[in-house]
Amino acid sequence: MSAETTLTVLEREITECRKCPRLVRHREEVARTKRRAFREWTYWGRPVPAFGDPGAELMIVGLAPAAHGANRTGRMFTGDRSGDFLYAQLHRAGWASQPTSVQAGDGLVLRGLLISAAVRCAPPDNKPLPGEIRNCAPFLEQELELVRPRAILALGAIAFNTYLDLLKRQAKIASRSAFTFRHGASFALPAGPPRLFASYHPSQQNTQTGRLTPAMFAAVLRRIRAFLDAKTSA
Repeated sequence: MSAETTLTVLEREITECRKCPRLVRHREEVARTKRRAFREWTYWGRPVPAFGDPGAELMIVGLAPAAHGANRTGRMFTGDRSGDFLYAQLHRAGWASQPTSVQAGDGLVLRGLLISAAVRCAPPDNKPLPGEIRNCAPFLEQELELVRPRAILALGAIAFNTYLDLLKRQAKIASRSAFTFRHGASFALPAGPPRLFASYHPSQQNTQTGRLTPAMFAAVLRRIRAFLDAKTSA
């Protein structure tokens, strides 16, 4: 089967998952009560699968769906301020067909990019518990095996450490101690590709305070593009 076919099978498994009672309660309660601005919406209210190109060279790993963003729309980084920031930058860099991501079916297409997350359900206060991250890790592991990207961009320390913990369980690294999260960092891993890149998460807290600016994020995307282009031409 192709990567696209097997990702579709995995998507069904993800969206039916109920392993974490706390997350199930929260995501479904949010979907019932809604936010006043979205009271006419039928919320997705389920785990959110990866979104993008099954043949991606780059995989972005975020934290988790936003309660009134992807938990409402059913698509990663769609319908919230973090997505507004992210897709505008991805469009400028040539990864996305348009700069906006409002709802599933809005015409957005990603080229050479798949967007995933450490946790697939919206967590209370955007803070998943360690056990919840572990429960979700096999989904990310399967996506990586199916897509085999050449670069990973971790958005924030939780996504960064989740990926490293996955490599540790696979015995590809001994520990996380040699890899310190900082914005703009990149690491060639002992087991070879993919190369790991890091950025602050495009949360409102980071973007509105200036901790993460469009220029800072664009610089990370340029480094990733240069890495991929250099490997292609080698």
